[in-house]
Amino acid sequence: MGIMRRVVRSARELGGPAAAAAGREVDMGAEQQPRRTRGRLHVGLVYNADRDCGPDRPEDRGSTADLRQMIRRMARALRSVGYKVTVLPLARDLSAFQRRLRRVRPDVVFNQYDDVVHGALYEMRVPALIRMMGFRVTGSPPLALGLTRYKHMAASLLQGAGVRIPPCTQLLERVSDVDLHKWEFPLFAQPAREHASIGVDRNSVVHSKKALRAKVRELLQTYHQPVLVQAFLPGREFNVGMVGGRRPRVMPLAEVDYSKLPAGIPPVMSYAAKWIETAEEYDKTSVVCPAVVEPQLSREIISTALRAFRAVGAWGYGRVDIRLDAEGRPCVLEVNCNACLEEGHSLPRQAERAGISYPRLLQMVVRASFEASSQELDIPMV
Repeated sequence: MGIMRRVVRSARELGGPAAAAAGREVDMGAEQQPRRTRGRLHVGLVYNADRDCGPDRPEDRGSTADLRQMIRRMARALRSVGYKVTVLPLARDLSAFQRRLRRVRPDVVFNQYDDVVHGALYEMRVPALIRMMGFRVTGSPPLALGLTRYKHMAASLLQGAGVRIPPCTQLLERVSDVDLHKWEFPLFAQPAREHASIGVDRNSVVHSKKALRAKVRELLQTYHQPVLVQAFLPGREFNVGMVGGRRPRVMPLAEVDYSKLPAGIPPVMSYAAKWIETAEEYDKTSVVCPAVVEPQLSREIISTALRAFRAVGAWGYGRVDIRLDAEGRPCVLEVNCNACLEEGHSLPRQAERAGISYPRLLQMVVRASFEASSQELDIPMV
């Protein structure tokens, strides 16, 4: 999902060839109709309204105006499919939020809470609190949200489940940890608990132990958290979006196109490539959807993404980022349980290529919350 930035990225996604080249879709089967407790289904739309919730550095600070605009558009889209919508901003007063939630009593809470400041666990606490109060919540369970923000834990789980990840995956807590491992360069280093490409830049791909030490030192000092180091994979990069509960529907594949980047700028989705309009990375990195992919490779990518999505306990909607290794095999870079749902951006853009309108996509997310998740608590705690 991501706190909305000053710049808009996915409007630059390019339309590729027609649906024949798009990724396969996994049939959801008959969609369940959510039960209505009081006439129209009542949706509570929660988002982070803390105006001071921005990283220390100005270039990492989200735009409150953009976020409010996104929430207004989401509310309009949900109302257009017949739902009653109450917007529930959450800033710092959790008690006031709880009191209002009890007064409003929605049938389901549409979770759009995102936080890049208060730590990786903060995002999971909000849906956990809502669920413990006895309300249904869209998207992944709290455990999956927290797990996937801890990138090394998620990678370890995926590897244990037989899902291929980049080789040389290690968590470094000190600069001296660099000397504990045998490395095969090039490597990719990033903060272990961030998202939205925070901490990823031109120097994230390193080619020597000296450069790795310098990068690890920089990340430890800047982000005050461990560093995830993995082999840098040379192959193509894909985004696999999916929506649904027990049988998620896979959207047409999107491919990140780095072919226009000049020598000296590594082909990675850096913070500048995502968010800084004036950066060369932003100007010369594009996303093609649907991607042109051979049928066999498309099947392998989709199968890998679905296995990863299920392994971490994701639910409702999400995105799996995949890159090919030197042998052309799909490796999972990340499972994003809180994928961006802003109209015109990544997952909605992919859904549009599948003929799914924005209101319809949000309706699918709501309906998925009424399917039984294996990790959903049946009995509220309060």
